[in-house]
Amino acid sequence: MEPGCIFCQIIRKERLAEFIFEDESLVVFKDAHPHAPVHLLIVPKKHIRSINDLTDEDRDILSGMIFRAREVARQVGVSASGYKLVFNVERGAGQVIFHLHLHLIGGFAS
Repeated sequence: MEPGCIFCQIIRKERLAEFIFEDESLVVFKDAHPHAPVHLLIVPKKHIRSINDLTDEDRDILSGMIFRAREVARQVGVSASGYKLVFNVERGAGQVIFHLHLHLIGGFAS
């Protein structure tokens, strides 16, 4: 983990966040500045700067993030109505925190 990284600080519980899920490799918490009724972040505990920095050893982390997103979408009640999964990669695509994370966005009225 990186000392100055906001998400590493959340993982270490040095910053507050409303956790939805935690296991040995991932955390899921509510976005502090939500863009939708449901806006969650799926974050690996291993500090990986972005998609561009993934290694072959990170394949299980990435698939775990996607499968956990599916489970959390069911848990929070948006799996049937629909949701988006978004990775922002680098500053030009909107990445502002450089710790790999997956946005789960949903809960809009259909």
